[in-house]
Amino acid sequence: MVVQTLRSAAAATIAYVIALRLSPEAAPLTAPLTALLVVQVTLYATLTNGIRRVNAVVAGVLVAIAFSLLVGLTWWSLGLLIVAALGVGHLVRVDEYVPEVAISAMLVLGVTTVGDTAWARVLETLIGAVVGLGFNLLLAPPVWVDEAGESLEGLARRLRQLMLRIGEEAAGRQPFERAAARLHEARRLDHDIIEVDAALRQAEDSLRLNPRVRDSVLHRVVLRTGLDTLEICTVVLRVLARTLTDLARDREPEPLFAKETGRVLEQLLSEIADAVVSFSVLVTTHVSSNADAAETRLSTELRTAAGTRDRLAPLLREASEHEERQWQLLGAVLTEVDRMIDELDTEHRSRRLLEELDRVSQESRARMPRLTRLRERLGVQDKLWRNRTGMGSRSW
Repeated sequence: MVVQTLRSAAAATIAYVIALRLSPEAAPLTAPLTALLVVQVTLYATLTNGIRRVNAVVAGVLVAIAFSLLVGLTWWSLGLLIVAALGVGHLVRVDEYVPEVAISAMLVLGVTTVGDTAWARVLETLIGAVVGLGFNLLLAPPVWVDEAGESLEGLARRLRQLMLRIGEEAAGRQPFERAAARLHEARRLDHDIIEVDAALRQAEDSLRLNPRVRDSVLHRVVLRTGLDTLEICTVVLRVLARTLTDLARDREPEPLFAKETGRVLEQLLSEIADAVVSFSVLVTTHVSSNADAAETRLSTELRTAAGTRDRLAPLLREASEHEERQWQLLGAVLTEVDRMIDELDTEHRSRRLLEELDRVSQESRARMPRLTRLRERLGVQDKLWRNRTGMGSRSW
């Protein structure tokens, strides 16, 4: 945050100094304002925001010039100006800068020498945009992959903690109120997923058009599919918490499970919880040797969990034979742990990753067919695909 603040202040100051020499205005504040808004946290955002902001300001200036020539500034023309400027902003597709079109139009229309001020404002905007773009090209903004990885691992560890608590309480006598509290905790994990998704979007933007990243597509797909897997596990855990809550309500004041069944379920949830954290470490690991170790650890934990699941299945089946009213809930417990184990499976993950890479590649070819044909003629496309699939098998 400190680095970004200093970068923004430096860009705005440089833009103001340049505008003082080139603009006829005495205080060309539009240039530093534009530079401040254009210099974003990623190079991709800088380029896209710079283009949209320039379009918004130019569109607003042109609308103001048209109104000044036709009607001038009155209370009713100001209202029409705002409506027209906002409409033009939507037409030129400047997204979040639609209000900037109306602001530019009002500022220009409110002065007497409309023509000079209008073109001075356009010039200042171009100066600010160029300085902002050049600043991020020369001093490339950081890549936010590590921060997104930390956020992803944080979600996995919170998921693990909740899973451990659910397992510990399921092994003993779990009152309905406590089971319901765990269900609410599982539901609140949705807010954590939203925060991780925001961090991941920032990381994805920082990878686009970044010369320091060799294969940005693979990094984006790995992180995105990793979050998808953790989100599915969160949903399944929420369903499991709901199943245990219903079971606690029906069986209160009796324990949820027999002593042996509860102990095995606690062990299984503990093993799946460890696998969730290992999965997040694997997804966020960039070095191949570390990725191999993380993959080995995850595979071992999933095999152990599968063995414990096989021990749990006959215990739940036996319990369902004596508990006719709860047999559906007992079967649901086994189904939900099966789903989490399957979702974390390395082979399932590899197939999902390759499918997503193939989908992204097809979208890229459809969006830029000429560039794709040129790459195919030069043999670049095949080389990129081999690098992606090879890297994907080691450190997805």
